[in-house]
Amino acid sequence: MILGRTVLYLFLLVIALTCLIPFYSMIMTSTHANSDIARRLLVVPGDQFLVNYERLIDTVHIWRGFANSIIISVVSTAIGLYFAALGGYGFAKYNFKHKNILFVAVLGTMMIPGQLGIIGFYKLMDTFNMLNTYWPLILPSISSAFGIFFLRQIADSSVPTEIMESGRIDGYGELRIFHRLVIPLMIPGIATLGILNFIGSWNEFLTPMIILFDNQLQTLPVMIASVKSQFTSDFGAQYVGVVISTIPILIVFSIMSKKVISEIAAGAVKG
Repeated sequence: MILGRTVLYLFLLVIALTCLIPFYSMIMTSTHANSDIARRLLVVPGDQFLVNYERLIDTVHIWRGFANSIIISVVSTAIGLYFAALGGYGFAKYNFKHKNILFVAVLGTMMIPGQLGIIGFYKLMDTFNMLNTYWPLILPSISSAFGIFFLRQIADSSVPTEIMESGRIDGYGELRIFHRLVIPLMIPGIATLGILNFIGSWNEFLTPMIILFDNQLQTLPVMIASVKSQFTSDFGAQYVGVVISTIPILIVFSIMSKKVISEIAAGAVKG
């Protein structure tokens, strides 16, 4: 028993260390000069982090891009979670004509790569005069096929029909039932989807690069990719930008994962 547990812990430790290697390499690389980065694998810290950071802020408005990405990611994640929860709950708990056909149609959109529609999306945004604004980066989050599919499963397993019936007996409308009774039961699933949505929105590169023309409106990934030293990429400055860009992801992941764990633990105790 003790031997098996020890082997399991060692295995998990190896997996955890393996997952941390890219982060460690990224941080170590950001502290070295371009010549060192191009020449060898770097495993010890250097003394060029501040120099790389100064070149980064001299080349692009990195903190403006940071703020732009925060605004877009937070708003699109919040909107996406609300409508995904609403759609998933509706598909899980309501019966209406052609429900299954409609749900299959929603899932079918997941098979179409988003890049295939980028030209049509660009023309549509041009027709609505939304180019060079944040709306094309926020509004598509309303219709997340994966979010609806994921939260439908959560609603199926965690929202008893009796809860809805008790709300109706108390005189609640359908939206009030959803806001007051259903959403609290779906919090673990919503938090999990929130992590995925935020990371996806934060790392989005192609759409902002095509939709946004003004450098002051650009998101952080686009700004980092545009950092150059004369005719080549400035890898030292880019790595510093990547280190900065991982901070919000780590914060969101730590907050949301704690929420997921606490809610699951509370449910296990109640059960």
